[in-house]
Amino acid sequence: MPLVLGTPLQSQILYSLFKFRRGRTVSARNSNVENPPFSNGHLSFNEKSPFPGKPEADVVIIGSGIGGLCCGGLLSRYKQDVLVLESHDLPGGAAHSFDIKGFKFDSGPSLFSGFQSRGPQANPLAQVLDAMDESVPCASYDSWMVYLPEGEFLSRIGPTEFLKDLEKYVSMEAAREWRKLLDAVLPMSAAATALPPLSIRSDIGVVSTAAARYAPSLLKSFIKMGPQGAFSATKLLRPFSEIMDSLELKDPFIHNWVDLLCFLLAGVKSDGILSAEMVYMFAEWYKPGCTLEYPLDGSGGVVDALVRGMQKFGGRISLGAHVSNIVVENGRATGVKLKNGQFVRAKKAVVSNASMWDTLDLLPAEAIPKEYMERIKRTKQCESFMHLHLGFDAQNIRNDLGIHHIVVNDWSRGVDADQNVVLISIPSVLGKDLAPPGKHVLHAYTPGTEPYELWEGLDRRSSEYKRLKAERSEVMWRAVERAVGPGFNRDNCEVKLVGTPLTHKRFLRRNRGTYGPAIEAGQDTFPGHTTPIPQLYCCGDSTFPGIGIPAVAASGAIVANSLVSVSQHSELLDAVGI
Repeated sequence: MPLVLGTPLQSQILYSLFKFRRGRTVSARNSNVENPPFSNGHLSFNEKSPFPGKPEADVVIIGSGIGGLCCGGLLSRYKQDVLVLESHDLPGGAAHSFDIKGFKFDSGPSLFSGFQSRGPQANPLAQVLDAMDESVPCASYDSWMVYLPEGEFLSRIGPTEFLKDLEKYVSMEAAREWRKLLDAVLPMSAAATALPPLSIRSDIGVVSTAAARYAPSLLKSFIKMGPQGAFSATKLLRPFSEIMDSLELKDPFIHNWVDLLCFLLAGVKSDGILSAEMVYMFAEWYKPGCTLEYPLDGSGGVVDALVRGMQKFGGRISLGAHVSNIVVENGRATGVKLKNGQFVRAKKAVVSNASMWDTLDLLPAEAIPKEYMERIKRTKQCESFMHLHLGFDAQNIRNDLGIHHIVVNDWSRGVDADQNVVLISIPSVLGKDLAPPGKHVLHAYTPGTEPYELWEGLDRRSSEYKRLKAERSEVMWRAVERAVGPGFNRDNCEVKLVGTPLTHKRFLRRNRGTYGPAIEAGQDTFPGHTTPIPQLYCCGDSTFPGIGIPAVAASGAIVANSLVSVSQHSELLDAVGI
């Protein structure tokens, strides 16, 4: 019987995690290549290298998303022989970057924070990077533009600035209720950040590496919160809407705004997100001195740092290595078979960083317990994406153009309605090397709200597909024109790329192009990292803690920690000072 995260013991320990074409290879031995043909940020990849080393490893990881790379990096740090197999020709999964005509585009995540944080309360990704002695150069900022039915304004993070925005653009009542929410939520963050994500593992050893090791700080946090705060902290594993209801918040803007934050963070609204996740987000965005951060090399810079860290400790990665199935022998996962027929043996474990549905498709049907299969098949999926990637001249564009813009067309339809919310990132505002001199790079997308059913079965070369692309991308074009201003002309863009759910499915190999599981707090829990098949583990957004960069980084760390001894795990915590 697999250990399922969310049992009483683990629930008390793990809620704190929410702080957050052939053989192209990179290995520690062959990464110095002159004039490489492929690049993700500044890290280079060799097109002609053979399969790196022997076709076996202690741990074989399927997929190089953030979760898979965090897992591989930590395991390499633990002196395990690691091989990451990536089907795409660039690492990073949904967080990879790609370069066209000198414009460096993010494929997915664009809103980051916590890279510079250190210590026990740090973002999970920052803790993994720290363990590998890697860092990500970032630019800091504290605001983004919002375009709402109530009007448009520069929304600023921090405990007081957003209150001023509410008073000016919404109402005094909205400001009063927001203050009431902050006063209730921020003290709870002491409990939600009491355990470092890097201390968690998915076996009984967690009692030593987390519960016993950090019991004094956890107790101290509850004492500091007082009786009322400690009582409120018991709600951390319940939907965030229950905290809002207990405070009797009535203002419609506050409810809409919180739903928007929840949806952007985890793909569900306030009645579906765990309170612990939102409490940590509030701590990062609405405490004194907080800032947002953008990697100067884009999301590809984050991926590069993780790959560098893994290589530094001997880890290997093979690109263009498509896994066709997981091999199960005598009831145990013993390796994988590649599309080209090659078998890669895993001496200790196979770790899948693919989605739960894609992992299921890799397994032989006879090896899958019926209950496990049925649970995955009945798990609801988030919808997919529309993407718009643009490269354009900065001439005639205003100088005060911000990096992030959020457009909400109609609150009454809900933030999860299709064609209703558009996110826009213009990272060249801060990262000058992300576009040619005098140019801007832009990524607009609908955040997990595009119905896959509209696209299912369409031929990507057909006129029907092209017509639908033009029709469904128009909401993003209008949002971009509103955000960038009258100096922008869509016809003059040097690069124009429209991505659809079929694009998402094709390049990211995501089942139905989905954002991930739509698991709602209070109704179900994210699966754990073990599976009914011995030696097969899972990490990424289909596992606890769920969707989002901090969450998937934490999931990868949990799996890595679980595959080594408690003493090795404890030594790492000592080494990184947490």
